[in-house]
Amino acid sequence: MKIIRSALAIVGAAALAGMTAGAAKSAGIWNESCEKYIQAAESYVSGAMDFLENVNNVGLSTEKHGYGQGVIVDGENRPVGATDFNAVYSQYGAYALKETDEKVIYLTFDQGYENGYTAAILDTLKEKGVKATFFVVGDYAKRNEELVKRMIDEGHTVGNHSMSHYSMPDLSQAECFDEINSLHEYVKEHYGYEMKLFRPPMGEFSEASLEYTKECGYETVLWSFAYADWDVNKQPDLAQAMEKIVSAAHGGAVYLLHSVSQTNAEILGDVIDRLTEQGYTFAAL
Repeated sequence: MKIIRSALAIVGAAALAGMTAGAAKSAGIWNESCEKYIQAAESYVSGAMDFLENVNNVGLSTEKHGYGQGVIVDGENRPVGATDFNAVYSQYGAYALKETDEKVIYLTFDQGYENGYTAAILDTLKEKGVKATFFVVGDYAKRNEELVKRMIDEGHTVGNHSMSHYSMPDLSQAECFDEINSLHEYVKEHYGYEMKLFRPPMGEFSEASLEYTKECGYETVLWSFAYADWDVNKQPDLAQAMEKIVSAAHGGAVYLLHSVSQTNAEILGDVIDRLTEQGYTFAAL
């Protein structure tokens, strides 16, 4: 607390110095010594403001957590792991499902690399009139310009999955900022699009990394449904995958799917049809 008071005192002193400088200039008594004094005050206030910006992060846990929605559900078929995550971490602008009474599902796809199925997924979404959210990593955004442009042009949401796909809790504050902001600026410059949603690589996070993400102006989005679809050499059975996806439906669901999955590409249209028959609608985050 003494340190904080000292920082505030420096800011106040610098403000007073600024007013004094204005008076000195008005009175015509400004000289080189005054200039050096004000420059020193500006340097002190800059350091104090940097300190005050970071002081709120003091005490935030850097312990790494690996997220998973689990198998236990509540009376609305919502995974308890997801509702618990919302309850604990919503203060950091983070959520695993949308709190709503409506039967709406948010399809999200993680774009780590291109495996030849994204175009087919986009074709199906366009055919069904469904909007989704695609979380891209830096390499994907750089290598797959046509697909990323198509996502944007066809009204889907593009989210930030970090520049390099590092585990965010393993990084310093500055490194977290760079992982998010460097990709943000790349997409803004090359696609004219500003991302607002972040999905941490591997679903790994800490209190501190969630706060850093929030400070970048982003919301953190995890998921309330995911299944083992990412292993391209061990793709799930079509019928079993269909049943798993459809039976997990719940209002406000955030579905995590991987576009590298042949199974997902093949069953997506039927999944949308079956869920629509059950009264669900779809939206992009």
